[in-house]
This record gives sequence, structure tokens and C-alpha cells, in this order.
Amino acid sequence: MKRLVVLGGGESGVGTALLGKQKGYDVFVSDKGEIKEKYKGVLLKNEIEWEDQQHTEVKILNADVVMKSPGIPDNVPLVLKLKSMAVPLISEIEFAAQFTKATIVGITGSNGKTTTALLTHHLLKEELNVGIAGNIGDSFAEQVAEGKYDNYVLELSSFQLDGIQDFKPHIAVITNISEDHLDRYEYQYKNYIASKFRITKNQTAEDYLIYDADDKEIERYLSEHEVKATLIPFSLTKKIKQGVCLDNDNIKLTIKEQIITMPVKNLALEGKHNVKNAMASAAVANLLKIRKATIRESLASFQGVEHRLEHVLKIQNVQYVNDSKATNINATFYALDSMRSPTVWIVGGVDKGNDYTELLSLVNEKVKAVICLGKDNKKIKSVFENTVETLVETGSMEEAVKMAYHLAEKGDNVLLSPACASFDLFENYEDRGRQFKEAIRKL
Repeated sequence: MKRLVVLGGGESGVGTALLGKQKGYDVFVSDKGEIKEKYKGVLLKNEIEWEDQQHTEVKILNADVVMKSPGIPDNVPLVLKLKSMAVPLISEIEFAAQFTKATIVGITGSNGKTTTALLTHHLLKEELNVGIAGNIGDSFAEQVAEGKYDNYVLELSSFQLDGIQDFKPHIAVITNISEDHLDRYEYQYKNYIASKFRITKNQTAEDYLIYDADDKEIERYLSEHEVKATLIPFSLTKKIKQGVCLDNDNIKLTIKEQIITMPVKNLALEGKHNVKNAMASAAVANLLKIRKATIRESLASFQGVEHRLEHVLKIQNVQYVNDSKATNINATFYALDSMRSPTVWIVGGVDKGNDYTELLSLVNEKVKAVICLGKDNKKIKSVFENTVETLVETGSMEEAVKMAYHLAEKGDNVLLSPACASFDLFENYEDRGRQFKEAIRKL
């Protein structure tokens, strides 16, 4: 009997343990932190051995295969020890994919992957039996164990892709690439880019890679490396014969002999970045033979993603916008770019090697006041204090929102778009977004 050790007792870890048990593995789950009660209950019910608040090496180093939660860095001593012993370290995605014959759509990118994954699922579910997993929703491994779906849309982070060996999506999407998580990649941008392109490493000419042809890092990588998949580009600026582009104010999709057009104004989601997300999703739907009418209707009815440019409330004609999911510079760039009136901008958190100077021209044009929300704001202050008239520091969400309320005038926006991770003051970006919305409702 093969031994499967699962490091991390969260959604992906417990799902992997269930699938491993079903497939006849001897399973052990180990978490350095505390496992949540609901997951402990699942492990106990399924008679799976587990521990938390420790890693007992004697029970881990004898593994035949280790599934490592994406949140655990590659350079922690236990992981380095497993590597030195040549124990295979894989992700949930790699482990689960070998046990399903479903058609897989894998979506990655620095920004837009959640919206694109949810939008793609929205387009496909009208006509296909399709699950959604990866970085969102229920565990992919658990869904594979239940055998519910013939198709999956997987949102994939670079950390999940670092743990693949044979994983091969039939359709891969790269929404864009910008500097993010460089702290996990030795501060080498090229390492992070290579990680994203692992999504296509096992693809063949029968598979597809849908990508943003306006993205210079993607274009550069494709010009320097051989990719076997059939390429489907999308673009806002180029005319494309096979792929998706803008034709006047219409999205025009041309794949093989199929042509679909749709006016941009009919899209449910606003902003240039969402036109791109719609292009990528429409291309996936077309390749999976979804009818043209369904694609058009679904693009017009999709309601967007919580914590991503989410319009919360208007108070005294000031619009409050929750973009807590913007954890890097590129995402915040899109958010600021979509603001159409003077903006009070709440920014800050755990810096991931950000270059804030990329935002200077937009801040100069759109932002009237900057509210720093983080434990260490030195970098943000040094970049923006001479660009805006008002820059203040706050220590809690409630304080930041009260300050924004005082600084904003009729017709302004208050935008939470932190450009940083959330772990200094919040559990995660969802907690940060929820606290923002709660503080607004208290005003």
C-alpha cells in the first residue's frame, strides 16, 4: 500500500486525503497550524489519521508521495528534507488529475484569473456538466472522488503549477503576467514567468493555449520557447485572424470557421480588463462547442466577483468600491484606470516586492488622497507623498474608512485597492474586503 502524506489540512489537503483514501492509499494529514473543526470532523468521519500544530517527521519522511498545500513555501526545512530524499512533492491538482477523464480547462495569470474562471464556468454550465475548483470553490480532489463532472474549470496559481509533473489541461488560459509573489521566486521575475507557463508544458498540438497577445512578457516567452499547443491569442489592440480581437466596438471571435461578434456595451462587466476576461472565456466556450446564442447571453448576464471592483454603497453621492482582491500592482493599475471621478485610494499591506512608481501617472491623474493601511507604509509614502496633497496613515479598516468619509466629496469614489497581501492586519483578502464593507455600512 502506497503512503500519501498531505501537508496542510485545509480545503485542498482534506480533499486530497479523501481521494487518496478512496484510491487505496495509506493517508496521513499533517498541519503546522490548527486544522479547522469542520475539516477535523471530515477526517475523523473518514478514519484518516491526522495531526495539527506539529509535523512529526517520522510519520512524514516515509511517504511515497507528498501533497504539499500551495501556501507552504518550497524552502522550509521539512520540504527541503523531503526533496533531498527524492520524495515526490506534488500539488492537489497533479494528484487529482490522474484519477479523472474529464475535460480540463486550466486558467492562470497574475490578474483576472478568478473572474475569467467564474465567467468561463458561467458560460459552460448552460450546456455542459461542469465543476469549478483549484483556487476557488470546493476541492478539485474531492470533486474527482465524487465523480460528478465531465468537465472542470480550474483556477490555478503559480504555487499550484509549481507542484505539477504530468498535469495537462485540454485548454489552458494565461490572462496576463505581471510581477507578483516575487518573494517566493528568489525575487527573479523570470522564475515566476516560467512558473505560469508550466500550465502548457505537457500540452500537445491537440490542446489549446489561449493568451493575451497585448502582454509583452507572454509574447516574449512565446517567441523564445517552443510551445506545442495550438495558440489562440486575444487582443484589444491587434487585428487577429485566428483568435479574438476588437472590431470597432464589437468583440470578434474567429476560431477555425466559426465567427461570433458581440457589442462590448452588452457585456455585464465594465472595464478594459473585463473585455479581455470575456474574450478568453468566449474562446474557451467556443472550443467546447457552446452555442453562439448561449455565449452572448451568458456574457451579458454574468454578475461579477466579490472583492473585485465591487460597488458596495453610495453614501452622500460618494461611491465606495471594494477591490480587496487586488493584491499586486497590476490589479490596482486596472482599478485606478477604471475610476472616472476623483478618488480617495486606500492602499497597503504586506509588500511583495512592489514597484509603486508604475502607478504614479494614474495616481497623479485620478487620486486626490492616499490612505495607507498597513503596518509598514514607508515605501508607499516615499513614492506618493509628493504626488498627492493628502497622504495619511491608519491602523485599522474602520479608521481608514472613517478617514475616507471625511476626505471624499460629492461625486468622488473611495477605492480599496491595496496592491498588497493582507496578512499583516487581516486573515486574507476576503476578510479585508468584508471588514471594508462592514465599516461602510456603519457610517
